[in-house]
Amino acid sequence: MEGVAPAASLFRPRASARSPVLLAADSGAARRRPGADGRSAVRKHGSTGVAPRRSGITRVPKLGPAVSTKRAGRRKDPLINLEVSHHRAVAAVRLLRIEKGKAFVDLLNEKANDSGDNEMGYVERTLGFSTRYLEDRDIRLVTVIVAGTVRWKRYLDYLIMSLCSEEKVFREMEPLLLQILRIGFFEILKLDVPAYATVDENVRLAKVALRPGAGNMVNAILRKLLLLKEKNSLPLPKIEGDDRAQARALSIIYSHPVWMVRRWIRFHGKDEALRLMNWNNSDPRFSLRVNTSKGYTRADLVKRLESLQVHYEESVMDEFVRIREGMQAVLQAGLLKDGMCAVQDESAGKLYSYFLITKPCLVVSVVDPQPGDTIIDCCAAPGGKTLFMASRLSRQGKIRALDVNKGRLRILMDAAKQHNLDDMITDIHADLQLYAKETTAKYDKVLLDAPCSGLGVLSKRADLRWNRQFEDLEELMCLQDELLDSASTLVKPGGILIYSTCSIDPEENEKRITTFVQRHPEFAIQSVRGYVPTEFVTDEGFYSSNPIKHSMDGAFAARLVRSMH
Repeated sequence: MEGVAPAASLFRPRASARSPVLLAADSGAARRRPGADGRSAVRKHGSTGVAPRRSGITRVPKLGPAVSTKRAGRRKDPLINLEVSHHRAVAAVRLLRIEKGKAFVDLLNEKANDSGDNEMGYVERTLGFSTRYLEDRDIRLVTVIVAGTVRWKRYLDYLIMSLCSEEKVFREMEPLLLQILRIGFFEILKLDVPAYATVDENVRLAKVALRPGAGNMVNAILRKLLLLKEKNSLPLPKIEGDDRAQARALSIIYSHPVWMVRRWIRFHGKDEALRLMNWNNSDPRFSLRVNTSKGYTRADLVKRLESLQVHYEESVMDEFVRIREGMQAVLQAGLLKDGMCAVQDESAGKLYSYFLITKPCLVVSVVDPQPGDTIIDCCAAPGGKTLFMASRLSRQGKIRALDVNKGRLRILMDAAKQHNLDDMITDIHADLQLYAKETTAKYDKVLLDAPCSGLGVLSKRADLRWNRQFEDLEELMCLQDELLDSASTLVKPGGILIYSTCSIDPEENEKRITTFVQRHPEFAIQSVRGYVPTEFVTDEGFYSSNPIKHSMDGAFAARLVRSMH
């Protein structure tokens, strides 16, 4: 995903958007399309018995070798509709799938994975037509619009409902129409998109994908929004009343769940809670970690970025550089595929292998892998911290990568091979609690990067805020305690246990360590001072990164040493 909103020029409609053309193919295949009266009509492509609604009906042109024909459940030549905005149609369908829990916000766009193909398949099955194959420019627009629309969903929905004739209209609105309105509102309020293009293209999409009446509704509501925006009179709630009422208003204005707002105000105070929500709503920055195990240096990576004209800044960590935009250029140049670098966060070490989410990298500094160490990563897959630790062992030592998910372990081992580290890593497909009961193995260092709420990475995980409930925290804390107890049995006398999360919640972090040490007096807290820069060391000796203080994802880590007896 790009780190900045695209320029307005990217949103200018193409010439074809002004000259509607339907490209048909595959004679004998029946497809649905809007009829003149707005109702669905079925036409057999290639049939002479039904006159086309507009001229320009022809066969789909060959798309070239870059476009795979392995489209599950689709005809070889789909019906392509050039009348609608391609990226908006794909964005609307992706938003529908996210709402149903069947898609991630990030658009996986490495062509080798046929992800673009799959995306077109979803569009065709949902809308009854397809768009042309997504180009890199379109992919960028889809990811920007989808991530932004998901982030601002609560805010957008409040405004949409306010501008409907009555609340019932909003409550009963069909899902696709709501997604189209959300896209339009997001473009008008949060992106520098020409107003005429936003209204025109979203109205056309609603008419073609649904019916003329839906387009008329989109037109009326978007124009009403434009008028209110020009007058600076958007109908937003006032921040007044008791704490609960103020939290509700802030949750709408900053588009976060009420329970998160109340919790952050409780732990951090109102001002820092507001800064945190602003951070979560901003375009994320990504860090690239150079693959030193293949002999590359940061200077090598910087030279490549400069040749690609990708702007960067160097990190406090020697292996990292940060970028806000230019991810498409990095991907297309093959820097990830060739193993020169990985997209990985510096704080928790989360690895974005475009864009599969795994976890560390300052956390790895807390582990402090040394040549000759035996290390087990207890929740390893798909392997960000595992690979980084292995790269620091100077080919001396062993790492066991344990995870309950076999498929994600396979991804880890594939990445290890790509980074020339597979001879140092052994995968263990097992449940940690069962493995700890059955094994007699003991390790110098045990890393438990525990399942957590992810409240420190909400800027990159746009949908996570809506997928977490307050009740989840209680369940997660119980699980974290159980996993800590199991992981502790794997530590050698005198060995080290490292507990980490990508959360900023003290009850998932400091409190879990406090209660663990009370249960296990054989472990003592060891300060992380000397392992990470001083600004990340808390008074209690823990590692903590905060988005507001450090301009990076939030994460936590504790180092615990086991007594010799």
